[in-house]
Amino acid sequence: MKIQKTYFGDYQESKIDLFALENDNGMVVKIMNYGATITSISIPSTDSSERTELVCGFENLDAYFSKEYINNSPYFGSTVGRYCSQIKNAKFSLDGKEYQLSTNCVDNNLHGGKIGFDKKVWQAKSINSDNAVGVEMTVESADMEEGFPGNVEASVTFQLTNKNEIIISYKATTDKITPLSLTNHTYFNLSGFEKDITNHKVSVLTGKRLETDATGAATGLVLNLDNAEDDLRGGKTVSDVHKAMGNGFEHFYVFEDAKFELQKVAEIVEPKSGRKLEVETTEPCMLFYTGMHTSDELKRETGDQFGKYRGFCFETHRYQNGPNIQGSPKTFTKPDEIFESQTIFRLTF
Repeated sequence: MKIQKTYFGDYQESKIDLFALENDNGMVVKIMNYGATITSISIPSTDSSERTELVCGFENLDAYFSKEYINNSPYFGSTVGRYCSQIKNAKFSLDGKEYQLSTNCVDNNLHGGKIGFDKKVWQAKSINSDNAVGVEMTVESADMEEGFPGNVEASVTFQLTNKNEIIISYKATTDKITPLSLTNHTYFNLSGFEKDITNHKVSVLTGKRLETDATGAATGLVLNLDNAEDDLRGGKTVSDVHKAMGNGFEHFYVFEDAKFELQKVAEIVEPKSGRKLEVETTEPCMLFYTGMHTSDELKRETGDQFGKYRGFCFETHRYQNGPNIQGSPKTFTKPDEIFESQTIFRLTF
């Protein structure tokens, strides 16, 4: 196993580095410290000297600032926070005080606001162990930044093992009680972008999901999915469920036995190649998103075509709109607590 750091560009007088983690199986994960962003996950190709790319991202830093990317704002590979997904009306109440957040999704707050963790330069250092290579990234968020209370110090560690596991571990502390929920926003395509992801067979190991309103924010109601089109416990082909629902997935699945301990929550298989991605997490909720809003104008410099249904996300996190849902588990972190979260993506190829 090895790790290599290279210069990736400059952003607002900060140097952006790219860290390439490689295991003994030839799997390579590239992460830049702008937004603590996974830019590439590639594996050796079986039929040529070329490599097979499995995620949406770019080869050059400038591409993340193109007009097409900024207008679509897909968050390819980013670490998002301080509270990921939507907060209804961009506000919440805490201890009798109402906090007004920045609005960046019509009237809602999305993924931490206009300048969330995905748009920050993180401090980064390589880490190594007997079983993995990795990089640790840290960032600070000031009190009332984007409207959130508390000075927050956050870290995310990416590790790659010889079991083809990407282990993503988050920690954060605050000096005031504040909502915290971090996730990674990587879009996968296990076909290597030969086709879209609708032929993938997906299993999500729960029969419950959060109801969302017309704005896309969770209402607090947990729906029972017994016999529903979007009940994925038995495994279903994405295209079949898309057809039955008349739309793509943007579903917040809730895990019934969530105890903030690692458990397997999902897997997805691309049948032609046999590639499989398994997900374990300590989190109580996961968004399964099939990229129905991703712009068809976006593609990697090497030619990999992105766009609608060309990549899926497994975003593990706390309840969407959790600050406004009574009883949502561990939505708020107090000054005497440490926010901790871990998700493992395990690839078979």
